[in-house]
Amino acid sequence: MSQSSPASQSSPAPGALSGLVVLDLSRILAGPTCTQILGDLGAEVIKIERPGKGDDTRGWGPPFLKDRDGRETSESAYYLSSNRNKASVAIDLASADGQKLIADLAEKADILVENFKVGDLKRRGLDHDTLKSRNPSLIYCSISGFGQTGPYAQRAGYDFLIQGMGGIMSLTGFADEDGGTETKCGTGIADVMCGMYAAVSILAALNHRNATGEGQHIDISLLDAQVSWLINQGVGYLVSGEVPGRRGNAHPTIVPYETFPGSDTSFILAVGNDTQFEKFCAVAKAPELAGDPLYAKNADRVRNRAQLIPILRRLTIEKTAAEWIAALEAAGVPCGPVNDLAQVFADPQVQARQMHITLPHPSSGKVDLIGSPINLEKTPVAYRNAPPLLGADTADVLTRHLGLPPETLAEFAANGILGLGPQEQENS
Repeated sequence: MSQSSPASQSSPAPGALSGLVVLDLSRILAGPTCTQILGDLGAEVIKIERPGKGDDTRGWGPPFLKDRDGRETSESAYYLSSNRNKASVAIDLASADGQKLIADLAEKADILVENFKVGDLKRRGLDHDTLKSRNPSLIYCSISGFGQTGPYAQRAGYDFLIQGMGGIMSLTGFADEDGGTETKCGTGIADVMCGMYAAVSILAALNHRNATGEGQHIDISLLDAQVSWLINQGVGYLVSGEVPGRRGNAHPTIVPYETFPGSDTSFILAVGNDTQFEKFCAVAKAPELAGDPLYAKNADRVRNRAQLIPILRRLTIEKTAAEWIAALEAAGVPCGPVNDLAQVFADPQVQARQMHITLPHPSSGKVDLIGSPINLEKTPVAYRNAPPLLGADTADVLTRHLGLPPETLAEFAANGILGLGPQEQENS
């Protein structure tokens, strides 16, 4: 069952970042992931989009959200995944008037997040140094493919490209001898992790500003973030000098820790220590394996995995996956199913943790989204609004923050500098 009302309704407490204004000049996934986290935590996020087109991901479908009559809207599932708790303001960044409006908003903002190519915003007078002169306390976060420095700084970066260049694809997929090939992750994980690092960096900069009053420039890149989360595999290479290969679902330094075949489907066996291996062997009615010096210790099992894994597979094929999971859970051996997404969102634990939420939406009546994993006791996450329609908040934001009167909004809209949402067009 989904959560059908905002989390904040169960607690009136303000969000941890309430009162902060975030000017979001990012699009696609890394930047929007970062700013959605900030919005969930209570910040006001002003998303700047191109009039008439908006964030590129609005068109990245199907699937698209359907309206009340079952027709496809222009809101793609991709866009919906990372843009809740934001206001959409459509401003033509290429125009001088549009650039001035954004600079004026930056003067009112606490945080600015952008993911333009290096140098693009400098040409428009919206770079860190220029805006810092108007707002010294501004925290300016630049997200790029390769960073603001280095020989690749001018290159555009995309998640798939970064997964390849950053090494994760060389570790993902089955080995050549098993019919495999290098494989990217099934989601834009390089983008998402970069957005998370950006959010952490912004919170650190906020703490510094609280102490000193100073803003600062944050330089986050997709490639840096990708390299950082090579974690044990990356450090393993640095320590040993040996380039690791692809092992499919197997763990490089823990055995048995991979999928195994049941008589009907596969399941996950995640033996984390020698005691758990003993328990598994008892359930499998093969206690002699736990006592064999070739397999008794994890290091031995890693060295002798080529002999051990086929033995275990011959054992696991004798029962269904569900039978194995029930017996192993009862014995305290970590294990589990390989769920598809329908099974994930039907899982009682996922439901109990409110990871499926439903919010009101002007086009469809409601929209189903993935909830935040952040659970704060005193300042809980709040789901205030669904991902906005393009330009839906242009008039409201520019009136509240810059004091623009209706006639100026109408003039800018007529000249293509602003895009106004349907309701605002009727009111202007």
